[in-house]
Amino acid sequence: MLSEQYATQIARDWNPKGESSGFVGYVLRFVVRTEFLDAYEIHIVGSAEHREYWIPAEDLHKLNGNIVGPIEVVSQFRHEG
Repeated sequence: MLSEQYATQIARDWNPKGESSGFVGYVLRFVVRTEFLDAYEIHIVGSAEHREYWIPAEDLHKLNGNIVGPIEVVSQFRHEG
């Protein structure tokens, strides 16, 4: 996801409702090398603010290797109830 607002919407409104997510959602912030991201298209899923990269699972190790600096936890949301 390319915006904190969109990531917050997913982490708050979807993730805490799912058992597969452990009923918790996190918003993370990190930097990825532009050279890596240039190989992937940005997709809009819904409104113009819902922009995200679709990186295949088999490329996850490449993504991880292209993270620059720390990964910051911005916020977390837990299921209430």
